[in-house]
Formats: sequence, C-alpha cells, structure tokens
Amino acid sequence: MNGYFTVENEEGERIDRYLAEAMPDRSRSYLQKLIKEGNITVNGQPVKPNYRLISGDCVAAVFPDIREPDILPEDIPLDILYEDDDLIIVNKPKHMVVHPAPGHYSGTLVNALMYHCGDALSGINGDRRPGIVHRIDMDTTGSLVVCKNDMAHQSLSEQLKEHSIRRLYEAVVHGNIKEDAGSVNAPIGRHPVDRKKMSTHAKNGRPAITHYEVMERFGDYTHIRCRLETGRTHQIRVHMASIGHPIVGDRVYGPEKCPFPQLTGQTLHAETLGIIHPGTGEYLEIHAPLPAYFSCLLARLRK
Repeated sequence: MNGYFTVENEEGERIDRYLAEAMPDRSRSYLQKLIKEGNITVNGQPVKPNYRLISGDCVAAVFPDIREPDILPEDIPLDILYEDDDLIIVNKPKHMVVHPAPGHYSGTLVNALMYHCGDALSGINGDRRPGIVHRIDMDTTGSLVVCKNDMAHQSLSEQLKEHSIRRLYEAVVHGNIKEDAGSVNAPIGRHPVDRKKMSTHAKNGRPAITHYEVMERFGDYTHIRCRLETGRTHQIRVHMASIGHPIVGDRVYGPEKCPFPQLTGQTLHAETLGIIHPGTGEYLEIHAPLPAYFSCLLARLRK
C-alpha cells in the first residue's frame, strides 16, 4: 500500500521522523532504507533521510511488494503420539515453531507435517497453516493435535470454541505457592506498551481462566499442573506471572536472568490432550512424556 502526504504544519522536520509518525506501523529504520533506495520522493525527486520538509512539499512513499517464500516439505523427524486418517497428534519439541511466519519459514512443525502427511492436511487455515487448529509456543513442549481433513478441523475448532478440550500442562514456577490449588480468572490481551507481550491489564482483554494444583514443592520453586479452561496466547505464562509465580526459564514474563543457565525458554509442557474424536465420536486422551530438560530440572531440585 503506497502513501501520499502534503506537508502542512511540519516545516523543518526530518522526512524520516515525519513518515514514522505518519505511518506508525512502519519502523523508522525501514523507512530510512526506503528513502535511500529512492522509494520515497519529495515533489517527485529522491531525497536523503535527513531532508528537512518545507510547507507544501508533496511526499510519495512506494512500498515494494514483499513476496513470502513458498512453504516446502522438510524431512524433520516427528515424535508421533497418535495418528489415523483424521488426526495426527505430535509431541512438539522445544525451539520448534508451529507454523511459518516472518523469520521462521523453515524448520517449523508445518514443514515437517507436509513431508510426513503430503496433501493429507486440512485446508481451512490456508497454505501457511495446513492442519493447524491450535498452537503452543516455540519453547513450550508437548502434545499438539493436527487435522488431516476439513471435517476433523471443523469438529476440533468447535470443541476449542466450547472449551471442551481437556488440556493439562506441567510447569515449574518461581516461589512456594501457599495453597494446594487455585484458579486465575483474569482477561488477557495485548500488552499496552510492549506489543510482543500479553497482559492481564489490557484494555480489551478476552476472558481467560487457568486452574492450577501443586504437584511438588521445592522451597523456592513449585512444580504445578495447570488446566486450561480457555486458550489465550501465552495464557499460563501470563497468569502465573500475574500472581507472582512466573514460570522458571521464562525471560519474557519472569526474571531476565534465569537461575538455571542450561534452560532455554519456559519450563512448560503440554502433558495431556483430551478430545472427542471427530470420526468416532469417542473420547481420546493422549499423554506426552516429560522431556529430558524438564525431568533433569526436577531431579536437580529434589536434591
């Protein structure tokens, strides 16, 4: 989308600063790059990023088309917990992104699924997210269901909407949680300042409920199991941080310095996934074993 502006009250302002204010969805560094490449002109002529505007200047910005790369099948091993003609449930490893996005167009779960399943993936979410009906964070491990056809996808989407899917997570959090069980009922939305984060203090937060119970205590840390009643982005991470017990290893919502340097990312694992099978109508429950990093941390805390 191109932009055209006539300078009125901004005389003397640098063009890169002027454009950054006029188009807040574009970074100033990106706009400076466009200026240097001649994609932004003043009165039909290219200028430098430090050009000072004059009242009446006509500024034209041309944004080149960005072509996203094709999503290709990749021979990446999958830890398959369950598979039939309708579904495949995988145990997602740490550091794997679920579907392609800017900065992650290869090595994703979708790339691996395209190799394993071929064309047998639902198409409801488009060619960037074939089969994907729900997600877990890149550094969260555990069970994730993928749909092989649109019938299964529609069924699972409806179960998600009705909050009838059983989702249990295990986590290790900072601090000693006093009560043996509890719930966090706090809406979650985009953080008002840091747009990469979620928050319980957002203006237009959506309802979110997390139930938790203590599995084991280690003094300064607690091993818990969480049950999601809703499925908001970063829900468990945000909710546990909001009550003063951020997840160990979570440098986004917890301490910037992790007390266990060997950890990369939050200690959060999607252990149980329970659904009504879209083909048979019967209840199906799958359990993903704790990954090695999680088990090693528990062993260390027990000592």
